[in-house]
Amino acid sequence: MTGRLTSGHGPLDTVLGGGLPANAISLLVGLPGTGKTIIAQQYLFRNGRPERPAFYFSTVSEPLEKIVRFGQGLDFFDQAAVGTSVFYEDLGATVSSDGLAGVTKRITAVLKEHNPGLIVIDSFKALHVFADGPTEFRKFLHELAGRLSAFPVSSLWVGEYDDADAGSLPEFAVADAIVGLATEKIGQREIRFLAVRKLRGSGYQPGEHSYRLGPSGLSLFPRLADTRIKAPYALDDARVSSGIPALDDLLAPGYWPGASTLIAGPTGSGKTLMGLHFVFHAVSSGEHAIIATMQEDPWQLERTAAQFGWSLNSDQLTVMYRSPVDLYVDEWVHSLLGVIESTGASRVLVDSLGDLQAAAPDAIRFREYLYSLLHRSSRRGTSMMLTYEIPDLTGVRRLSDVAISHLADNVVLLQYGDLGETSSRSLTVLKTRATDHEAGSREFSITVDGLRLVPKLDGARASE
Repeated sequence: MTGRLTSGHGPLDTVLGGGLPANAISLLVGLPGTGKTIIAQQYLFRNGRPERPAFYFSTVSEPLEKIVRFGQGLDFFDQAAVGTSVFYEDLGATVSSDGLAGVTKRITAVLKEHNPGLIVIDSFKALHVFADGPTEFRKFLHELAGRLSAFPVSSLWVGEYDDADAGSLPEFAVADAIVGLATEKIGQREIRFLAVRKLRGSGYQPGEHSYRLGPSGLSLFPRLADTRIKAPYALDDARVSSGIPALDDLLAPGYWPGASTLIAGPTGSGKTLMGLHFVFHAVSSGEHAIIATMQEDPWQLERTAAQFGWSLNSDQLTVMYRSPVDLYVDEWVHSLLGVIESTGASRVLVDSLGDLQAAAPDAIRFREYLYSLLHRSSRRGTSMMLTYEIPDLTGVRRLSDVAISHLADNVVLLQYGDLGETSSRSLTVLKTRATDHEAGSREFSITVDGLRLVPKLDGARASE
């Protein structure tokens, strides 16, 4: 397919294989509140030109004055373009007095007089009530589609359609492209999804893609679904220190650059502290590192770091804090990958996976994003450490219900030993991919110099 109608938002155009088909009919469907009118106006101002203006026709669904008033609050709304490149017109009075034939007549007149590049009709579904029956509406649809096809114009029909309408209403068969919008409630939060249901003669990215609505319009976060990599890529075979003394003692040769390490343990067992050692080792070596945290805000982290002589105020360190209360996994992963790319970070701490898992719509989507994040990081040689809180303080029998551990290259378990008056902590390396490690659990202590293994004394557990 040649010729595309772009939105001006790169991720959306990418999902659509370059954009909506130009000089074609596209349907933008979804229930009220999903953002159809905002997105339609985004296309309007993006594509309107004085020589090929864009027309926005409202019908009887929402007053034109309301559409324009709310549109003025959007960043892309250009008051100077209204009346020159962009035109708004109410078809409500026309269809009420002259019926569907009046709608066809008025749109035909605009096509001949203004030679528009884009026509938006909102709401198209609302026109159904003005037909005496399905037969009359099909005749109207056939005539309107024929008129539009006779001109080099792109059409975007907006409507409050649901899934049942797709199999019964004729406009779904006429449309060359169909983009669906939906809102799904996950716990106490709502997540919006966009899906391409049809794109005639063109490829597109399938699946549900998360999006947000804001002053700039739609911000889309395409679903990450890494497929098998056919072309080989170089992997550094030099071992490096983890920056954690207790872990290095168990991984004598060090670990592979680009490897992922899962640190699982109960609350207070030292997971975040191990992560801070990991990233500040890179900072002390002149490398860039990232702390992607949902557990502690930067002020809390600064207080913890200061106790060990570190500071978050470093040009080599980026702290990416997101509140777990309003977290989109899709947005978060795209943001993190963007920071990795822009900074060239060699190490990333993710604290913690539990917050990401809680924000994910489902377990499958969570695993897909985690898989993509780890593999993309590995290909660029960025090492990742991920913390995961488990409920058991002692006697841990499993790490998670969503198979997180098999994706990581290294898995380290932290546990409490005796929970009496002098509680102890133990460290166990459960897994190291493509390398050896010391088996068994080892007691460790937390000092100002970091996490240190407690020396063995005659095979018995030692205490300081």
